[in-house]
Amino acid sequence: MALSVIGAGFGRTGTHTLNLALEMLGFGPCHHMEDVNSNPEHRDLIRAAGRGEPVAWDVVYAGYKSAVDWPTAYFWRELAEYFPDAKLILTVRNPEDWYRSARATIFNTMGQTSDPQSFGRAVIETKIFSGRLDDETHAIEVLEAHNAEVISAFPPSRLLVYQVAEGWPNLCAFLGVPIPAEPFPHSNTTTEFRSRFAK
Repeated sequence: MALSVIGAGFGRTGTHTLNLALEMLGFGPCHHMEDVNSNPEHRDLIRAAGRGEPVAWDVVYAGYKSAVDWPTAYFWRELAEYFPDAKLILTVRNPEDWYRSARATIFNTMGQTSDPQSFGRAVIETKIFSGRLDDETHAIEVLEAHNAEVISAFPPSRLLVYQVAEGWPNLCAFLGVPIPAEPFPHSNTTTEFRSRFAK
């Protein structure tokens, strides 16, 4: 099974909601950062990729039709090349709102992780944000540079720049599927995130 949809948006830009929406539209299972944390073998492959070691992406994403959030958002260019028929979705959000949410959830969780080889510590904290998770200006600059790079890399026929607040219409039109009767999902508030990771 090859990936049909690649999510290039950073965590806390609506990726969990997009995960649910893609699965409702028939693009499941959808890979999310939580899958890395719950599968030791998969986690080791992602860590190897994060170190720059060659990996077989069809093995890493075996059994998934779509993927969002990190680590996918870090490997977006490699994945787009490896799965040339996949479409990309860049979830975007107000940068200041994104930073407040990320700092209260993802960044806070990484700060509690003692394993320096975890993907969060080794790649998200160190490689993506240069160890400056508490520097809002820097983090937002990194986010905006990432978004601009993704947007410049693909034509609109292959990339959808998307806010989950838009709901179904643009997403379904881009993916070529009908709008479902079910309401659009909304999930993973800061409170929900903390509740899941506290378990």
